[in-house]
Amino acid sequence: MNATTIATPSRRQLGRSSLQVSPLCFGGNVFGWTVDAATSFSLLDAWLDAGMNFVDTADVYSRWVPGHAGGESETIIGQWFKQSGKREQVVLATKVGKDMGDGKVGLRPEYIRQAVDASLKRLQTDYIDLYQSHDDDQSVPLADVLGTFDDLIKAGKVRAIGASNYSAARLAQALQTSEQLGLARYESLQPLYNLYDRAVFEAELQPLCAAQGVGVINFYALAAGFLSGKYRQPEDAAKSARGASTVGKYLNPRGLGILDALDAAAQRLNAQPSEVAIAWLLRQSAIAAPIASATSLAQLQSLVKASQLQLDGPAIASLNSASAQA
Repeated sequence: MNATTIATPSRRQLGRSSLQVSPLCFGGNVFGWTVDAATSFSLLDAWLDAGMNFVDTADVYSRWVPGHAGGESETIIGQWFKQSGKREQVVLATKVGKDMGDGKVGLRPEYIRQAVDASLKRLQTDYIDLYQSHDDDQSVPLADVLGTFDDLIKAGKVRAIGASNYSAARLAQALQTSEQLGLARYESLQPLYNLYDRAVFEAELQPLCAAQGVGVINFYALAAGFLSGKYRQPEDAAKSARGASTVGKYLNPRGLGILDALDAAAQRLNAQPSEVAIAWLLRQSAIAAPIASATSLAQLQSLVKASQLQLDGPAIASLNSASAQA
């Protein structure tokens, strides 16, 4: 990809933190899973060449793959950092809390301290820009969780913290706890949100994040690939590693109606359906940087184009209508 042909994306402040991120975040779950190390390196290089700087991963990626133990994605990113020398160009996000086996799960202070050191070692860096609770752990007092994260920030291991998969009530409680105790607060939220999966986020999380200045970096921006249009009938499930778990949820009259609206807008705007779906997300309140993955340079270039696509009024209206909850 030739960086000179692409306008440099503007940066967005993530929450109230000092982090300045590109309008899209590269989802690193694919590294070591559906793309090998060499392809991962080329994708990361191209991501930076396109003016993007935000990459998200997790310690648990990709433990679900037979023969994997977790840490594969972080390890590949660390190898790329060492080979490329580009660590300072990246806003790096990773997560803690999912089950890594052998009792390594949750947000106990002693486990967070162990997990962050393990992630830093795999990533071959001495700091993480955004360290996130991968799941809420209600067995541990929020004061203990946030106090531990605060200690990591003061130690220079972490620059800012975020939450993933938190309910609105728990996120509000966490923000209140930080304020009351003078601790670092969650500056970002990583929820499920896309044109199909709207209801839960929009009901309570979106207004809370907008009011509190929490930046949203939503995952499954393309509904695990469904919004690209490649899954239109049950037999399409075989097209990718994620297909089998995708088709059942999205292949219904509402899902197909969303695809029709995406197709129509894409044709009129000379774009791909996936690009239109991401452009719609970028117009939504509180959204800082949707997370999307790519397994090829062509897919990556399409993501970059999506970040620059301007939707017209008719496109927005049709997408809102097609994706509205019954």
